[in-house]
Order: sequence, then structure tokens, then C-alpha cells
Amino acid sequence: MNKKLKNTNKAQKIYTNSKKIIPGGTMLFSKKPELHLPNLWPNYFSKVKDCYLWDVDNNKYTDMMFYVGTNPLGYCNKNIDKEVIKSIKKGNLATLNNAEEVALAKKLIKFHPWAQMVRFARSGGEANAIAVRIARSVTNKQNIAVCGYHGWHDWYLAANLNNKKNLDGHTIKGIDTRGIHKNLRNTVYTFEYGNFDKLYNLVKNKNIGIIKMELSRSTYPNIKFLAKIRKLCNQNKIILIYDECTSGFRETLGGLHLNYDSFLYPDLAMFGKALGNGYAINAIIGKNKIMKNVADTFISSTFWTEKIGTVAALSTLKEMQRIKSWKIIKKKGQYIKKNWRILFDKYNIKAKISGIDSLPSFTFETHNQLKKTYFTQEMLRNGYLASNIIYVSIAHKEKILQEYFKIFERVIKSISQNDPNELKNLLESSLCETGLRRLN
Repeated sequence: MNKKLKNTNKAQKIYTNSKKIIPGGTMLFSKKPELHLPNLWPNYFSKVKDCYLWDVDNNKYTDMMFYVGTNPLGYCNKNIDKEVIKSIKKGNLATLNNAEEVALAKKLIKFHPWAQMVRFARSGGEANAIAVRIARSVTNKQNIAVCGYHGWHDWYLAANLNNKKNLDGHTIKGIDTRGIHKNLRNTVYTFEYGNFDKLYNLVKNKNIGIIKMELSRSTYPNIKFLAKIRKLCNQNKIILIYDECTSGFRETLGGLHLNYDSFLYPDLAMFGKALGNGYAINAIIGKNKIMKNVADTFISSTFWTEKIGTVAALSTLKEMQRIKSWKIIKKKGQYIKKNWRILFDKYNIKAKISGIDSLPSFTFETHNQLKKTYFTQEMLRNGYLASNIIYVSIAHKEKILQEYFKIFERVIKSISQNDPNELKNLLESSLCETGLRRLN
């Protein structure tokens, strides 16, 4: 690895200044450069196209991350952008509503016949909070059992009021609860994916009225586990919510739950990330008997009525249907997993490969943080934005994947040839920080 790392001086200067005027430095935790390569990560982009990205220092990279999963149809998809630009020229926000939101709601209901009503938002955290508000407006049992990552809002982080370790394994370790009202204590409880006994005891002892979970975590859905949960909800009149902000539209045209028996279907579900292919749009869908209660509470926001998100989503769904994108990215993900395993075994590196096929990830079984940092550094040196997770895109063409694996093999070989102390000496930055548990 003789190449010099690309010059990112402009990016580093911008980020240094950003920390003085933007709390935390970035708007999204997962885009903190410290999570990838401290003081060397490119930080800011100037333009993107297909699977390529140019940073503010005018360096070009092949993006083998597609953080954080918003562009399964590639950057600047010409068919989607064409519809968005045409819409913008006619105006975006006005006194009246846009009819596209009704068309989008109909399409989502068509894909999910178990649901009859839809609400839209612009971020996953909002969508989760809306779903909780709707569910709580229906049930007299206000407490919630959660499994997974569900955003930053107070209702969710309240799980850590009793113990800062409660959300460990679901999101970031040891999340502080400063700013969360103490009266929310004992309103949200966590359970681990696959641990039905813990969930059953929560339902029995904690007045649980809502179960909210990611359908899939690091593996494909556990059908027996989900069937027990669905039965438990039916028996105790508990509202079941699937958070599919990440898993939706990656392995089928809609929620991942559509690939399984209808008995497992939820009462409410949310979608985001992939729905607008880079444009801000999230959806909450649900059964009429639950969703109609929105009229009895207050859920409203000005920018939920802007048109760009709904136009982009309609165009995204049309493009997904046309090319069957979920089949393409699933197949590519299977190819990635297979070749990761071949190369890990070839160089005797112990690593766990996980995730649904369209969202593969790996973890080094020893010295993960060190090896992950070195891996990111050396891939960057060779012109790749790469980490231990890939949100697969149709833009990851066969030739691009072949070129990626040539560099991947060289880096993995280097890791196998150096002990931890030697690897540490080869780092040109400090170790990366730990990110969301779902992503690492």
C-alpha cells in the first residue's frame, strides 16, 4: 500500500469549523467522520453520480457504502431526478395540498393490502414518533416494549432513564438521558431479538400496550419468534408495529414482512430511506381501526406537505417496479457475501458476515475496531469509500464489484500479514469510534 492518502485539507478545515457552530459537527450521527477515519475522512461531497462521489477537495471515490441506505437506485437516478425537476419547476409548497400524496398513499396500500390508511413524514425519527402517538391514542395500556433502533425522540430514549445500558445492543452504548423528562421513566422497556421469554414477562408485568420492533436485525427474520409475538399481541390486545425504515423495499416491493405468512403482518409499519431514493420521504401505514384515531390527536407539520418527497417516492416505486430493483440488489448482496467469505477464509481471518442479502455487513472477530479502521484507511487510499457494511445499490455494477474485490483482497491480505501492534503502527489516524449497534 504505497499510495499516499488523498489530500482532504479543505474537508478537514470545514469540519473543524463546523464543530464550533454545529453541535456535534454533523446533523446525522452516522455521518460523523470519527466513526470512519478520524482527521482523514473526506467528510463533505461536492457531487455524486451512479456509485461515484467527489469530495470538496475534488477527489473522486467509488462509494461502496451508500451510507445510510437512501439510494438503492443509485445517485442522481435520471428517471427520478427528471420527475423531481419537472415538479420543482411547477412549485413545491403552496396554499393547497399536493395530489401526489394521495396517489402515493394509494400505491402503498396496493402493495400492502392489510393496511388501509397512510400518513407521511420526512424522517425516520418522525415516523417512529408518529406511529407511537397513533398507537397510544388507541390503547389504554400506554407502555411500550421495543427491540431495535427507533430514532432519537424522547419516547424511545426514555428506556435508558432507569439504566443507561438498556438500549445497549439496540443503538449506541450508554446513551445519556439528559433532556429527557423524568416522568417518562418506566414507560419504555427493551427486549432482545429472539428472547421471547423476556418479552412475555414484560407483557405480563409492565402493562405493555405496544410492541415496536425492527422486523430484521443482523439476520433474516426469525419466523417462530415473530409468530409468538403476533399471537401474544392478539391475545392481549397489543398493537404490533414494525419499523421497516431500513429493511423496506430492499428485498421485495414493500415491507420485508410481505415475504412471510400474512399471520405475521403488523398493525402499523413505517418505511423510509429507500422509499425516495435520496429524497426526504417516510411513510406510516396501518389498519383503519388504528390509523383513523389520528383525527382525535394532533399530528401535523408544514413540510410534510411539500411535493418533492412524494413525487420522488412515486417515481422511485415506478422505477423499482420496472427493473425489479429488489431482486438485483439482493443478488449483488449475495455475491458480496460469498466473496467476502472466500477471501476471509483464504487469508485465515476470522470474521462474521451478517445482514439481509441486500444489506450485508461483516465484523472482525478479534480487534474489530483496529482492523475496521485500517481497512477503511487502505480502501480510501485506493479510492474507495468502504467500511464493514454496504447498502447495496443497482449502481454497483459487475465490473465495479470485481474492481472492489481486487483492492479488498490486497487489504485483507495486509491485515493477515500484520499483528495488531503492527497494524496500529500503520494507522495514519486514531481508531474509529463505535457507531450504532445495528451498523457495527
